[in-house]
Amino acid sequence: MGLMAQLLLALLVSAPAHAQAKFITVASTTSTEQSGLFKHLLPVFEQKTGIQVRVVALGTGQSLDMGKRGDADVVFVHARPLEEKFVAAGFGVRRFEVMYNDFVLVGPKSDPAKVAGSKDVVAALRKIKTAQAPFASRGDKSGTHFAELELWKFAGSDIAKDKGPWYRDTGSGMGPTLNTASAMNAYALTDRGTWLSFRNRGELVVALEGDQRLFNQYGVILVNPARHAHVKQAEGQAFIDWVISPAGQKTIAEYKIGGEQLFFPNAKR
Repeated sequence: MGLMAQLLLALLVSAPAHAQAKFITVASTTSTEQSGLFKHLLPVFEQKTGIQVRVVALGTGQSLDMGKRGDADVVFVHARPLEEKFVAAGFGVRRFEVMYNDFVLVGPKSDPAKVAGSKDVVAALRKIKTAQAPFASRGDKSGTHFAELELWKFAGSDIAKDKGPWYRDTGSGMGPTLNTASAMNAYALTDRGTWLSFRNRGELVVALEGDQRLFNQYGVILVNPARHAHVKQAEGQAFIDWVISPAGQKTIAEYKIGGEQLFFPNAKR
């Protein structure tokens, strides 16, 4: 048998097995991807179940939009009010809490707005705005951006109207936004997981942490197969069931960088 014939035979033999490979598409946040969590978590799930997970990392708003269009089987996001609207409108079956971490306000060591050491993020944002100190925002309708806008509201500011040259919308994920903040010596709101995995910090340090308003909850939702019949209900639910199971929760808790835990499981079953 010639080499070409052998290659064709190998392709014919392997094609059915490849076609039968089970996979789901999970629309998730850039924070779960860029923090490295999925690289730690998904191989364990895939080895246990044989179901491959293809992650599309976007902001929460865009991930939910993917779910609405039926372009994902599962959404794994972090903006509870938006998640609850998604389920209430019939786009998702049920929301499950998975894990949490927190947001931190980072900024230059020089601290031009004099916010370092405070525990009041709302007061800090007011100081940043008054000082017109550089601030880098994701500006991408992500869960982090949603949280930031809510904090500006608490600070008495409609930032869309009040922002000036000091406020930079990056329109990008958390990692690129931190890169922008580092280059600008700007303040930024980031989830702690991405911050811990971020290396290009420059002069940036954690300026503020510990405010209870910086709590960051993640949820997971199966896209409603009644809306989109092609949704892989069994495989998607298997992923959700595992993530909120003791084994999945333990795997999440075991993910650390430099000995520091990035996400804290808190599923309610």
